[in-house]
Amino acid sequence: MPRSITTQVTGLVVVSVLLGTIINIVLAVLLFGAPPPDDSPPAVASRIVRVTQFIKAARTPAEADIVLTAIRNAGVQVERVAVSDLTSAPDDTHWSLWRSRELRHVWSGSGIEVLEGRRYGPGPQEQMVVRLDAAHALVFDAAIGAAPWPLFITPTALVLSIVLIFVMLLSVYAVRSITAPLAAVAAAAQSFGRSPQEVQPIPGSGPREIVQVTEALNEMRTRIKTLLDDRTRMLAAISHDLRTPLTRLRLRAERVPEDRLREGMLTDLANVEHMLNETLDYLRADGRFEPMSRIDLPSLLQTICSQFVDVGHAVIYRGPAKLTWSARPRELTRAITNIVENGVKHGGAVTISLIDRLPHAQIEIDDDGPGIPADLRERVFEPFFKADAARTQDGGGFGLGLSIARDIVRRHGGNIVLSDRVPHGLKVKISLSAGELDHPR
Repeated sequence: MPRSITTQVTGLVVVSVLLGTIINIVLAVLLFGAPPPDDSPPAVASRIVRVTQFIKAARTPAEADIVLTAIRNAGVQVERVAVSDLTSAPDDTHWSLWRSRELRHVWSGSGIEVLEGRRYGPGPQEQMVVRLDAAHALVFDAAIGAAPWPLFITPTALVLSIVLIFVMLLSVYAVRSITAPLAAVAAAAQSFGRSPQEVQPIPGSGPREIVQVTEALNEMRTRIKTLLDDRTRMLAAISHDLRTPLTRLRLRAERVPEDRLREGMLTDLANVEHMLNETLDYLRADGRFEPMSRIDLPSLLQTICSQFVDVGHAVIYRGPAKLTWSARPRELTRAITNIVENGVKHGGAVTISLIDRLPHAQIEIDDDGPGIPADLRERVFEPFFKADAARTQDGGGFGLGLSIARDIVRRHGGNIVLSDRVPHGLKVKISLSAGELDHPR
């Protein structure tokens, strides 16, 4: 089997056409191997004589009708008409006259009378009219050989069979040799995007081009995993190296005798430490590989509400009392907490709603703050971007909360969308998919 997709497809087409051609030749020999019927004038006259004798041999009109039907099914166009319905043939119609003169010895030996110069109006243009009895006659078409339809129907059926064989072979090849390896590559790429630590090499199978893509993807995954490990070690070193001097600075600032200066220095150090922690949390890879587990989603949301209520914020939960879902609980808690923190900073009350819409679960977080302009709703998800550039760090954070939240939601196979809340405020819609639901009975 050639390893190239182009070679495989070309070879499949060539083999299919050759196979169809061979089948076509074999069937043509089997079906049309006999010599074609003799359409010479003596042979045609002899068949007319035999058909007329068969019909005359019928004992009853019903038997004659049966014989006529069988003859028509054999491809001979003949019709029984009344002699009184015959008309004179036009002067330019010489076929029956020519045939009767040339083959007069055939008619004279058979006892069949040819009605020369007569024709039946609705019948074919060239006719042979013979007398059946005193009141009836038989009108034959000039071309009384076998019907031509089998000559067209059978080759057409053979051609369609060739096309069908080709399509079936190509479909089987596409499904087994191309689609299956590509599906495996896509599934591996998707799983790696959600869990980069689970690096399992993709088996190389299928055409050469797909094997090359598989090898490139395996190499890319290995390099990305190495980069993530290096970043994790680097962040751990940065965290250790920066926290030590910050601690010394805090101890020295606490010894400053002037209260106003000491409080300012401690506030700045707290902001620096907060910024450091938030940036390291956003960049750290360790927390991104929390395993999936089954949790009660309403309990997780109610716990978040209780934590904010304990410190004096108006945060309430609305939704079902029980809904089991597969998720990473710590990551999901952090994402929702970041969004609620933005809500309580810029608004007075926040409502967390859980809506069960199979096969998705939708979490809506509403606040009554000023909202976010429509042209900035996509940019607020960028790291370190703040919608209000004049906002202080204490009031607005460092622009990482929504970035972390969307990153977590996407790792859960979901999406996060911002919209207006009526009459004012911001509505954050979190859609979680690819989870397993267990509804209470």
